[in-house]
Amino acid sequence: MTILDLFRLDGRHALITGGAQGIGFEIARGLAQAGARVTIADLNPDVGQAAAATLDGQFEVLNVTDAAAVAALARKLPDVDILVNNAGIVRNTPAEATPDDDWRSVIDVNLNGVYWCCREFGRTMLERGQGSVVSTASMSGLISNHPQPQAAYNASKAAVIHLTRSLAGEWAPRGVRVNCVAPGYTATPLTKRGLETPEWRETWLKETPMGRLADPAEIAPAVLYLASDAASFVTGHALVVDGGYTCW
Repeated sequence: MTILDLFRLDGRHALITGGAQGIGFEIARGLAQAGARVTIADLNPDVGQAAAATLDGQFEVLNVTDAAAVAALARKLPDVDILVNNAGIVRNTPAEATPDDDWRSVIDVNLNGVYWCCREFGRTMLERGQGSVVSTASMSGLISNHPQPQAAYNASKAAVIHLTRSLAGEWAPRGVRVNCVAPGYTATPLTKRGLETPEWRETWLKETPMGRLADPAEIAPAVLYLASDAASFVTGHALVVDGGYTCW
């Protein structure tokens, strides 16, 4: 076996939530290229089915905020070896003006959805004594972004990072690793509003040492590493992929 063999995922089943487009799809593609059988779980059946078809994968409709639906999917797919929690949303409203429903929806998708998926798919991994969970957090869980207001998003991603550490400590003795990636600004539908707002875009680029946004495909290798045996002694870690934004 060579060191590159450690990155192979042959014979493993990977489930990616929010995998129909953007970072999620690039993660799904990367894991498929590494040999995994992939299932994309997403709210958008049209885009999701097409995305899964390009990877010879499977598609499942899933609302991660519905704990019962997550549990049902975990029962349907008891052989998931790799769980990637990628579904996420953002609301850019000032904290004092954020409607209750907006706050709840961001926390529900970005945090509760991650927990429901970890809980349900984690159970089957723990029963088998092996598995890897990788969640998409954000550098926003480590710093406070500006100039855009997004308190709910930042709080949710900080919670994902700490949830990752908490689960890692509980599950490590039972063979399941739990990590997360913390991307910086990435060119996805989630950042579309910012890219179309000159003040936001200028600040993002100026404060990123590499002077550009990430391509979604640049996040996938970090997830592959954490999901694979190359990271066999890595758990509870938040791998930052931000072009240097948080180094200042």
